[in-house]
Amino acid sequence: MNKKNTLIYIGILGIGLLLGWFLFGGDTIKTTEHKHSEEKTEIWTCSMHPQIKLQEPGDCPMCGMDLIPLDPNASNNPLVIEMTEDAIRLMNIETTVIGINTSKKGTLRISGKIISDETTTASIVSHIPGRIEKLYVAFTGEKIRKGQIIAKIYSPNLITAQKELIETAKIKKVNPKLYEAALNKLKYWKITDQQIEEILRSKKVKESFGIYAEHSGIVTNKRVSVGDHLMEGGILFDIQNLDRLWVEFDVYEADLQLVNIGDEVLFTTPSLPNEQFSARISFIDPVINPRTRSASIRVEISNAKHQLKPEMFANGEVLKKGSLNSQITVPKTAVMWTGTRSVVYVQQKNVSIPSFEFREITIGGSTEESYIITNGIAIGDEVVTKGAFVIDASAQLNNQSSMMNRLVDGAETAEETPNYKSSTPEKFTKQLNELILTYFNLKDELVASDVNTTKKFSEKLNKNLENIDMTLLKGEAHVYWMKQMQLIQKYGEKITFSDDIDKQRTNFELLSTAIINSSKAFGIETNAFVLYCPMAFENEGAFWLSKESSITNPYFGDEMLTCGTVKDSI
Repeated sequence: MNKKNTLIYIGILGIGLLLGWFLFGGDTIKTTEHKHSEEKTEIWTCSMHPQIKLQEPGDCPMCGMDLIPLDPNASNNPLVIEMTEDAIRLMNIETTVIGINTSKKGTLRISGKIISDETTTASIVSHIPGRIEKLYVAFTGEKIRKGQIIAKIYSPNLITAQKELIETAKIKKVNPKLYEAALNKLKYWKITDQQIEEILRSKKVKESFGIYAEHSGIVTNKRVSVGDHLMEGGILFDIQNLDRLWVEFDVYEADLQLVNIGDEVLFTTPSLPNEQFSARISFIDPVINPRTRSASIRVEISNAKHQLKPEMFANGEVLKKGSLNSQITVPKTAVMWTGTRSVVYVQQKNVSIPSFEFREITIGGSTEESYIITNGIAIGDEVVTKGAFVIDASAQLNNQSSMMNRLVDGAETAEETPNYKSSTPEKFTKQLNELILTYFNLKDELVASDVNTTKKFSEKLNKNLENIDMTLLKGEAHVYWMKQMQLIQKYGEKITFSDDIDKQRTNFELLSTAIINSSKAFGIETNAFVLYCPMAFENEGAFWLSKESSITNPYFGDEMLTCGTVKDSI
């Protein structure tokens, strides 16, 4: 190839490159610039703290985790919070599909005590006026059989009556009515035909007569001693037949709809822990106890072996005749509630990013481990049963719907604790303040992990509660206080009767919600702070009220004394 041809080929190649630049070079530059522009607008966030949004990668300023790119297809629904698989794993979130593996029978845990059957209570009386000469039953608790002689009595009236009988017997044929009157006088005093025949046969006056038991049972009260004088109808002993007993259980007002006459109850007693007894509900008290907000239910039990004794404690379980499958139930661990609202988190289906929807529900009752849901949940929904409080805390930090605020289309609504301060009488506020001061002491004892002193202050708390005059409140304020009062009373009593610090803390968390609601609704004279620990109860979180803003954690004590943050002040 000569030099001329070489130059021609080089010229053609240069022209081709120049044309290619004009035809495609501009687009290449535009594409590069577009990609560069996209890189500049990419947002980075934290899987644990979605409120963090930065324009460059790095570490989360809150927890130090690596930031991840924010999905441009992420949902903008304020009711739905999205999380990564890593976040779900770290939060240890568990879910349950409603309608799958539900129990065939509903149960309700109840407690109570064994009492005497009131229909078998009796008194042994003397039908003869006179003086006790001898007692054959010496002490309370002794067993008496029907027909057994229990005492001998000396009666001047009876001596006179015997003499009349003997004398009128002599003129029986002449004056039969006189004889019959004398005979009936003895029978009126319960003198037996056999005893009367003996008097007539011997023609001798008996100076003392025996008193016989008309009922069988155990002596519960000895009323007389030898030498005592009795009037006609005077009581010697009170007795109780223990062959059949009653067991009375307390059922809280909210659970009464779950019990019916005829429902089976299985129960045990601490004295016979390995033996289980079965009976059916025969009576439901029609009146609610205003102090405990509960009603008594009764079962009747045979006690032929006398294993059971009155005043024994009993722990029972109501077995429902029908199935709860016709009702929608969710585990109690899934439900969070604040004031009059109850909420759950439902995992969304058919989404590329794990998402949980904040959903308000209506509770219609409860069993031992579940709530009956009348609105807000459907069969097949997958509800968060562990870790709901952690999800809620993340939603709150991300300014989405949560227990503390409701958002509809991004706008916060004002459904929080109602404010009745302007209409609350000063006297009620002072009484409520005394309750809160005792609550602070209760909190301090849980911080110190002192079970016994905690029990004492919870008992004092309920005494303070009894001193609050609810009639001072009117209308909606009165109704709202009644709801809070029931909760304070219920969980205060559970703390009082518990010897387990963990159970005391669980009930304290429920008690605290009602205390906080009451303080916000009606006002108190003491400055107080609403504190929150996100790690309480296996990261489910818990609130409490404190008179100081400094953290002393009642749910952990010395283990994590300063875990918590200030959420609000009252």
